[in-house]
Amino acid sequence: MNKALTRKLTCLNVHRSRCGSERSDTADSRQGPGIALGRAARFRSSLGWLNLALLFVASSVSERVTAASGTPVFEISFPSSARQEALTGRVVLVVSRTDEPGTLAQAGGPDSQPIFAVSAEHLRPGKAVIVDNTTLGYPVQSLREIPVGNYYIQAYALVYTRYPRADGHVIWALDQWDGHEGPQSPGSLRSKVQKIHFDPSENPRIKLSLTEVVPPTPLPVDTEWVKHIKVKSELLSKFWGHPIYLGADVILPRGYSSHPERRYPVIYDPRNHYLRVPAFDFTSNNVPEKDQERSKREELGYETGYEFFRKWSGERFPRMITVTLINPTPYYDFSAVMNSVNNGPYDDALMSELIPYIEGHFRIIREPYARVLVGKSSGGRDALGLQMHHPDFFGGAWIFYPWPFNYRYYCNFNIYEADNAYVVGWTETAGMRDQNSWTSLDRLLVRTTDGKPVYTLRQWILPELVIGGRSGVHAEISGSDDALNGPIAEDGYPKPLYDKLTGKIDHQVAEYWRQHDLAYYAQANWSKIGPLLVGKLHLYAGDMDEWHRNFGVHNFQQFLETTQNPYYAGSFVYGSLKGHGWQPMTNAELVQMVAEYVAKGAPKGASVAWKSE
Repeated sequence: MNKALTRKLTCLNVHRSRCGSERSDTADSRQGPGIALGRAARFRSSLGWLNLALLFVASSVSERVTAASGTPVFEISFPSSARQEALTGRVVLVVSRTDEPGTLAQAGGPDSQPIFAVSAEHLRPGKAVIVDNTTLGYPVQSLREIPVGNYYIQAYALVYTRYPRADGHVIWALDQWDGHEGPQSPGSLRSKVQKIHFDPSENPRIKLSLTEVVPPTPLPVDTEWVKHIKVKSELLSKFWGHPIYLGADVILPRGYSSHPERRYPVIYDPRNHYLRVPAFDFTSNNVPEKDQERSKREELGYETGYEFFRKWSGERFPRMITVTLINPTPYYDFSAVMNSVNNGPYDDALMSELIPYIEGHFRIIREPYARVLVGKSSGGRDALGLQMHHPDFFGGAWIFYPWPFNYRYYCNFNIYEADNAYVVGWTETAGMRDQNSWTSLDRLLVRTTDGKPVYTLRQWILPELVIGGRSGVHAEISGSDDALNGPIAEDGYPKPLYDKLTGKIDHQVAEYWRQHDLAYYAQANWSKIGPLLVGKLHLYAGDMDEWHRNFGVHNFQQFLETTQNPYYAGSFVYGSLKGHGWQPMTNAELVQMVAEYVAKGAPKGASVAWKSE
């Protein structure tokens, strides 16, 4: 077996704990990683998590057919009728007490059903990978911890694509443009659900065959209102050694076809995760809501996509074009629209390929005053980055509850000063904890809006060690940022900010992250970019954001309020006791506010007939 590729497969994306040159993950290794669990990085149960480390190293990547005795052995394969080519990827076993729809969707994340996973390298049809009591699991560490009982089981395989990159590294990752939905990703293989009686003291061989192939996602259909764009990026394709695509969902204004002479302002909306849904959830279908969904939406302050459509298509509403920018990478379903050594030149591709294509095919006013940005969550971080990196191209940015962009407040810790991502150091709570205390405190990642703890960062990241890093948002919490901000490790994959097993922060990597720290960028370059940003930055956050995003926003405001020559002259709005997703206006009101801003900034003599038609 190719040891280097084995190591890469085991460590894909963020799940590369103790990898690279630090150790060799051979197929049948039974050697511990020698992890020093110091006091600053002590787990809640050191012995338990040391066992987890040992299991991680022991997790098999081979096609072995022998296994440790004392527990059931699962043999997972696929027939040639499902796939004739060899498979390189990650094979996941899901164990559940129920076969209700959606169980598989809970394979990963803190609410996960028990999952166990191994990697496959050029696995041929009919050959099996083995899941046994040495295979790493979550939330239980081993099959031995599952109680005797009746369970439903299902397996799936994430199929990776080979990318021979221009930098000389050969990368295995999910196919770009599939949404990275794990078992729902097009091309993934799945077994049928089986009911079994499980007894950890017995060791029968249970065979699962991955006979189902997830079909391609149906392409969205253009309508009178919405047009869908997908174009090949020559810059990114050259970097990845494989076709790479960018895209957009374009919402047209009322009267677009009947006024062929008219041009319109544009709202650019960087996509918040990979969703083929137009901006503002725009839809001409009146989709029913459950009471709980309606209550949550109303609490956050926005209307349904259908209600927005009614306003957009009605009379006396601003006529603008909205463009959702879609920029998935082979690693993740969004790139942050910035250049990086791991993702490639996404900023260059967006600015020199995608946006010129869009503005060449739709009647957009191609002037800075008429180009504005609206972004939410990860899209908020991306909108801020685009505005600051291209201050003379875009005319303003409205940024809502942004993904961490200020790395002094990244996932509830300061990456430059903290020692451990998972454990709160005593200096971080100075005056409240004794430095000689023998107790440790796991770092909280998610809270409720009334302050109750939900998940720790460790609980959120550990499933990634099992699933392999490409199934849903949980990998994106740290993995997408490693790909964006970090250097390339020796094996060609993103070098992580912190060890995903112990939480120990690599401060050389943290310093490397500064180049994408937008708060640091603003401070370091204000004399150059400040004159071009006056009045353009508008940020919104709930002051009880479940993900603690408000703290980085507050800190950024503190800097901007000190700016002189020029003063930033933007705005910050906070929602008292409001959480992630809150906004102080409906989406229709937001568009109307943006339209007033654009019209006010229009040069003398420019037509603003689009504003009040």
